Amino acid sequence: MRKALTGVLSLAVLIGTLGAAGASAGAATAAEPDAKRSGLAAVRGGETGNEDIKDRILAIPGMNLIEEKPYAGYRYFVLDYTQPVDHRRPSKGTFQQRITVLHKDTARPTVFATSGYNVSTNPSRSEPTQIIDGNQVSLEYRFFTPSRPAPADWTKLDIWQAASDQHRVFTALKKVYPKKWLATGGSKGGMTATYFERFYPKDMDGVVAYVAPNDVDDREDSAYDRFFRNVGTKECRDKLQAVQREALIRRAPLQKRFKEYAAANGLTFTTLGSLDRAYEAAVMDYVFGFWQYSLLADCSEIPADAKNATDDAIWDSVDGISGFSFYSDQDLETYTPYYYQAGTQLGSPDIRQPWLGNLSRYGYQAPRSFVPRSIPMRFDRGAMRDVDSWVRNNARQMLYVYGENDPWSAEPFRLGRGAKDSYVYTVPGGNHGARVSGLPEDRRAKATAAILRWAGVAPAAVQADPAKAKPLAKFDTKLDQLNGEVERGEGILRP
Repeated sequence: MRKALTGVLSLAVLIGTLGAAGASAGAATAAEPDAKRSGLAAVRGGETGNEDIKDRILAIPGMNLIEEKPYAGYRYFVLDYTQPVDHRRPSKGTFQQRITVLHKDTARPTVFATSGYNVSTNPSRSEPTQIIDGNQVSLEYRFFTPSRPAPADWTKLDIWQAASDQHRVFTALKKVYPKKWLATGGSKGGMTATYFERFYPKDMDGVVAYVAPNDVDDREDSAYDRFFRNVGTKECRDKLQAVQREALIRRAPLQKRFKEYAAANGLTFTTLGSLDRAYEAAVMDYVFGFWQYSLLADCSEIPADAKNATDDAIWDSVDGISGFSFYSDQDLETYTPYYYQAGTQLGSPDIRQPWLGNLSRYGYQAPRSFVPRSIPMRFDRGAMRDVDSWVRNNARQMLYVYGENDPWSAEPFRLGRGAKDSYVYTVPGGNHGARVSGLPEDRRAKATAAILRWAGVAPAAVQADPAKAKPLAKFDTKLDQLNGEVERGEGILRP
């Protein structure tokens, strides 16, 4: 799990202090015992009397409004919420965590969406939100700015602390949105939704996790090598490998261009150590990045005769997929929390790429290379084994969706005998943007019916015949993503 994406999404930076800080956060509140799967009866539906939804949300201690943005059919709020830096010792300091709420109606179910990275401050809907026609709460992952404690104690960035952030947000907002809740996310967000379920299994009524990697043993990555030997077609694999080889063979002239580009754009390479390391890191990501973000049909855009291609053609192909600037200090800084987690709990793939021979000087560089040396890191080999075992034996109402041609499908979550009403589906030919909508018709209907059922909004016709299941809300080109579209901010090398 490493690299960040072509055209990394520019995230708005919150400037200045907006609003007074709310009350200091107390200890995490326990969820009501029957909140899981049962769905509490709504105390009130929609808007009641003269009480505005904004007033109800802001009545939550520690909740502050940053901005409200209009969108037809919804109310959309950008907020921050006071969280403990350490949920085990809540008296030891707080920080402000950014949240967005896409409000439809308190009588509708709610989707809790996480990307595992920054949260976008523009309205959007996850696929489950469209399917159930509900509300959506989105949470920025701790330590992604501006949701970073100051000073930053990096030992408090782990999957349990992040799950506890979600638990507190859910507990607070459940009083406003009393119907059923589903957790969702793509890539690292799918992992995040899984970890939330593992540590707080009574909170959500279902989980829909997209393209979620599951690196159980960080020392064993042969599944990725097998994947790259067989993905797509031999013709496409050969073209990609040839371009990657040429990029390393032509290291000198292309690095000259990179050096000029870096100087013109003020890029530095202190964290990684040198421009040479940054250049090779981008080239090493090329094949992985193509299959993560592209489809087999896109192979027609890859130079067909790499040996005779111009330097411009090789540069443009690698830059368009990997992004040469990504390993600069300026781009890496945004993703320091991700690399820290990859190097302390999540794991990351180490891919052999034998077609490169001896052209690589550094191999696949580990997450430690992408985190400033001032931040200590120590890997916990038990964290992912614990989650994997829990999912196999305890999954309840959990759905995993993978893309057949997505490299992250090489190490997926799997279900064991202890799993109940849970599913793992694969989109044929799909990439890292695989969605339920891309599944074959029978599985698409079955998955959609399960999501509707878990949210408590399955129409009678669907309850009688799941094959009739369809999203309750119409597709909105401004709010929704099509199958195969990868949100830039949803994966680094790559979740």
